[in-house]
Amino acid sequence: MTSWHLAPEPFDTADATGLRRDYYDEVASRYWKRPATSAEIDEGLTGDGAELLTPPTGQFVVGRLDGRAAACGGLVMLDPGRAELTRVYLRPAFRGKKGAGLLLELLEAEARRLGASRMVLNTRLDLIEARSLYVRHGYREIPAYCTGPYVEICYGKDLDRLGRAG
Repeated sequence: MTSWHLAPEPFDTADATGLRRDYYDEVASRYWKRPATSAEIDEGLTGDGAELLTPPTGQFVVGRLDGRAAACGGLVMLDPGRAELTRVYLRPAFRGKKGAGLLLELLEAEARRLGASRMVLNTRLDLIEARSLYVRHGYREIPAYCTGPYVEICYGKDLDRLGRAG
Protein backbone atom coordinates (compact mmCIF):
# COMPACT_ATOMS: atom_id res chain seq x y z
CA MET A 1 0.00 0.00 0.00
CA THR A 2 1.30 3.44 -0.92
CA SER A 3 1.07 6.37 1.43
CA TRP A 4 1.48 10.10 1.05
CA HIS A 5 3.27 12.28 3.59
CA LEU A 6 2.91 16.02 3.07
CA ALA A 7 4.42 18.66 5.32
CA PRO A 8 5.81 22.17 5.30
CA GLU A 9 9.47 22.23 4.29
CA PRO A 10 11.94 25.02 3.53
CA PHE A 11 11.87 25.92 -0.16
CA ASP A 12 15.63 25.45 -0.47
CA THR A 13 16.13 21.85 0.73
CA ALA A 14 17.48 19.46 -1.88
CA ASP A 15 14.07 17.85 -2.48
CA ALA A 16 12.22 21.18 -2.55
CA THR A 17 14.76 22.68 -4.94
CA GLY A 18 14.53 19.65 -7.23
CA LEU A 19 10.75 19.89 -7.28
CA ARG A 20 10.86 23.65 -7.96
CA ARG A 21 13.29 23.03 -10.85
CA ASP A 22 11.03 20.32 -12.30
CA TYR A 23 8.01 22.61 -11.94
CA TYR A 24 9.74 25.45 -13.78
CA ASP A 25 11.05 23.06 -16.44
CA GLU A 26 7.57 21.76 -17.18
CA VAL A 27 5.72 25.09 -17.28
CA ALA A 28 8.47 26.82 -19.27
CA SER A 29 8.84 23.94 -21.73
CA ARG A 30 5.09 23.85 -22.33
CA TYR A 31 5.01 27.62 -22.83
CA TRP A 32 7.97 27.66 -25.22
CA LYS A 33 6.87 24.42 -26.92
CA ARG A 34 10.40 23.06 -26.55
CA PRO A 35 12.52 21.71 -23.71
CA ALA A 36 13.84 24.38 -21.36
CA THR A 37 17.59 24.37 -20.93
CA SER A 38 19.27 24.07 -17.55
CA ALA A 39 20.47 27.66 -17.90
CA GLU A 40 16.91 28.86 -18.60
CA ILE A 41 15.66 27.00 -15.53
CA ASP A 42 18.41 28.59 -13.41
CA GLU A 43 17.50 32.01 -14.77
CA GLY A 44 13.79 31.45 -14.13
CA LEU A 45 14.41 30.48 -10.52
CA THR A 46 16.75 33.42 -9.86
CA GLY A 47 14.84 36.13 -8.06
CA ASP A 48 11.55 34.22 -8.30
CA GLY A 49 10.42 35.31 -4.83
CA ALA A 50 10.71 31.86 -3.27
CA GLU A 51 12.01 33.49 -0.09
CA LEU A 52 8.41 34.64 0.55
CA LEU A 53 7.36 30.99 0.92
CA THR A 54 8.16 31.01 4.63
CA PRO A 55 6.00 32.13 7.57
CA PRO A 56 4.71 34.73 8.15
CA THR A 57 4.70 35.71 4.45
CA GLY A 58 3.91 32.25 3.11
CA GLN A 59 4.59 28.55 3.24
CA PHE A 60 6.09 25.82 1.07
CA VAL A 61 4.97 22.20 1.22
CA VAL A 62 6.60 19.02 -0.08
CA GLY A 63 4.71 15.79 -0.64
CA ARG A 64 6.34 12.40 -0.63
CA LEU A 65 4.85 9.16 -1.82
CA ASP A 66 6.48 6.16 -0.15
CA GLY A 67 9.36 8.43 0.85
CA ARG A 68 10.08 9.79 -2.63
CA ALA A 69 9.75 13.54 -3.29
CA ALA A 70 6.71 13.72 -5.55
CA ALA A 71 4.86 17.03 -5.16
CA CYS A 72 5.18 20.60 -4.00
CA GLY A 73 3.21 23.77 -3.65
CA GLY A 74 3.38 27.11 -1.99
CA LEU A 75 1.37 30.04 -0.84
CA VAL A 76 2.15 33.70 -0.41
CA MET A 77 0.11 36.03 1.77
CA LEU A 78 -1.05 38.93 -0.42
CA ASP A 79 -2.74 40.76 2.44
CA PRO A 80 -3.97 39.80 5.93
CA GLY A 81 -6.95 37.80 4.64
CA ARG A 82 -5.86 36.57 1.22
CA ALA A 83 -3.26 34.02 0.14
CA GLU A 84 -2.06 33.21 -3.35
CA LEU A 85 -1.56 29.56 -4.32
CA THR A 86 1.63 29.07 -6.33
CA ARG A 87 4.06 26.44 -7.64
CA VAL A 88 1.61 23.55 -7.37
CA TYR A 89 3.33 20.60 -9.01
CA LEU A 90 3.29 16.81 -9.07
CA ARG A 91 6.00 14.94 -10.90
CA PRO A 92 4.39 13.05 -13.81
CA ALA A 93 5.08 9.59 -12.36
CA PHE A 94 3.04 10.50 -9.27
CA ARG A 95 -0.02 11.99 -10.95
CA GLY A 96 -3.37 10.26 -10.57
CA LYS A 97 -2.48 8.94 -7.11
CA LYS A 98 -4.60 11.38 -5.03
CA GLY A 99 -1.64 13.56 -4.03
CA ALA A 100 -2.86 16.74 -5.69
CA GLY A 101 -6.02 16.91 -3.59
CA LEU A 102 -4.06 16.25 -0.41
CA LEU A 103 -1.57 18.95 -1.41
CA LEU A 104 -4.34 21.51 -1.93
CA GLU A 105 -5.96 20.60 1.40
CA LEU A 106 -2.70 21.11 3.29
CA LEU A 107 -1.92 24.38 1.50
CA GLU A 108 -5.41 25.65 2.33
CA ALA A 109 -4.93 24.65 5.99
CA GLU A 110 -1.57 26.45 6.05
CA ALA A 111 -3.19 29.54 4.50
CA ARG A 112 -5.87 29.52 7.21
CA ARG A 113 -3.16 29.11 9.86
CA LEU A 114 -1.50 32.27 8.51
CA GLY A 115 -4.84 34.12 8.70
CA ALA A 116 -6.22 33.79 5.17
CA SER A 117 -9.93 33.42 4.59
CA ARG A 118 -9.56 33.37 0.81
CA MET A 119 -7.17 31.66 -1.60
CA VAL A 120 -6.54 33.02 -5.10
CA LEU A 121 -4.34 31.88 -7.95
CA ASN A 122 -3.47 32.74 -11.51
CA THR A 123 -2.45 30.41 -14.28
CA ARG A 124 -2.22 30.01 -18.02
CA LEU A 125 -5.00 28.72 -20.24
CA ASP A 126 -2.80 25.94 -21.65
CA LEU A 127 -2.30 24.36 -18.21
CA ILE A 128 -5.55 22.45 -18.58
CA GLU A 129 -4.74 19.75 -16.02
CA ALA A 130 -4.03 22.34 -13.34
CA ARG A 131 -7.17 24.29 -14.16
CA SER A 132 -9.24 21.11 -13.95
CA LEU A 133 -7.69 20.28 -10.56
CA TYR A 134 -8.55 23.69 -9.15
CA VAL A 135 -12.16 23.56 -10.36
CA ARG A 136 -12.60 20.03 -8.94
CA HIS A 137 -11.49 21.38 -5.57
CA GLY A 138 -13.88 24.32 -5.43
CA TYR A 139 -11.95 27.10 -7.12
CA ARG A 140 -14.01 29.35 -9.36
CA GLU A 141 -12.98 31.83 -12.03
CA ILE A 142 -12.63 35.38 -10.70
CA PRO A 143 -11.65 38.74 -12.19
CA ALA A 144 -7.91 39.26 -12.49
CA TYR A 145 -6.33 40.35 -9.20
CA CYS A 146 -2.86 40.86 -10.74
CA THR A 147 -1.17 41.31 -14.08
CA GLY A 148 1.75 39.63 -15.78
CA PRO A 149 2.79 37.93 -18.99
CA TYR A 150 1.56 34.50 -17.82
CA VAL A 151 -1.65 35.60 -16.09
CA GLU A 152 -4.40 34.38 -18.40
CA ILE A 153 -7.04 33.22 -15.92
CA CYS A 154 -7.57 33.65 -12.18
CA TYR A 155 -9.40 31.50 -9.66
CA GLY A 156 -10.49 32.01 -6.07
CA LYS A 157 -11.93 30.04 -3.19
CA ASP A 158 -13.26 31.11 0.18
CA LEU A 159 -11.75 29.17 3.06
CA ASP A 160 -13.81 28.66 6.18
CA ARG A 161 -12.19 28.34 9.58
CA LEU A 162 -13.09 24.63 9.88
CA GLY A 163 -11.29 23.58 6.74
CA ARG A 164 -14.28 23.12 4.45
CA ALA A 165 -14.62 24.91 1.14
CA GLY A 166 -16.84 27.93 1.41
